[in-house]
Amino acid sequence: MFFVLSKVLWFLAAPSNLLLLLVLAGAGLGLRWPHLGFGTCAAAGLMLLVGGVSPLASLVFGPLENRFPEFRDDGAPVAGIVVLGGAVETGLSSARDQLVVNDAGERMIALGDLARRHPQAVVVFSGGSGRLTGDGAVSESAIVRRHAASLGVSPERITYEDRSRNTRENAAFSAELVKPKPGQRWLLVTSAWHMPRAMGCFRKAGFAATAYPVDYRTGPGAVALHSTAGDGLFELDVAVREWLGLVAYRASGYTETVFPGP
Repeated sequence: MFFVLSKVLWFLAAPSNLLLLLVLAGAGLGLRWPHLGFGTCAAAGLMLLVGGVSPLASLVFGPLENRFPEFRDDGAPVAGIVVLGGAVETGLSSARDQLVVNDAGERMIALGDLARRHPQAVVVFSGGSGRLTGDGAVSESAIVRRHAASLGVSPERITYEDRSRNTRENAAFSAELVKPKPGQRWLLVTSAWHMPRAMGCFRKAGFAATAYPVDYRTGPGAVALHSTAGDGLFELDVAVREWLGLVAYRASGYTETVFPGP
């Protein structure tokens, strides 16, 4: 139920969708109350412009991305590496018979790089299908298994967790699959902005991991304008979704704190 509700409610709550719905609502109101309708359209249009072009998205992203520091290799042995799904376009990958990644593709780059640098480590890819209609859906794990060689990794080298649909399940199913031992160092690879929620879920699952953030969207302290409103609104949607996800996960008991930190 949580999975389905999160998908439906997010469609309505995403800033880009919500503001477009306000524009449509204003147009409808304008048929009877012209001043109210025009005011609603103008306000929503202004918010679309501010959200899309201004540095707002960078300001919302910053605390998420900077919560966990970049990984610095201190030479300690690495027992395993867990890479979270979310970077693979399963439909396009199946249709084009090649690995197609989205804007979080750095997760897959890190998988290949870390597997090469730590040849003795266990490599886990955790990714099922995030589609609401799971029947016949291809999991991310199935695509990665099929195209792992393109990352420079033998498909047999990777342990695949293919049931998870969200971050909580990533953590719970990965812990169940590999049963990490106390004192082992496991690297957790996901987008920097997603790392607080991911680490909170892994801690809740009893899986002690070291953050390995990738896929940064902002520079250190950087606040920049966006060249197109589409770029800014996309980034704002991602950041707002993550903040809402942190609150929802804490309220559901999936994490111990609203904003997990180091």
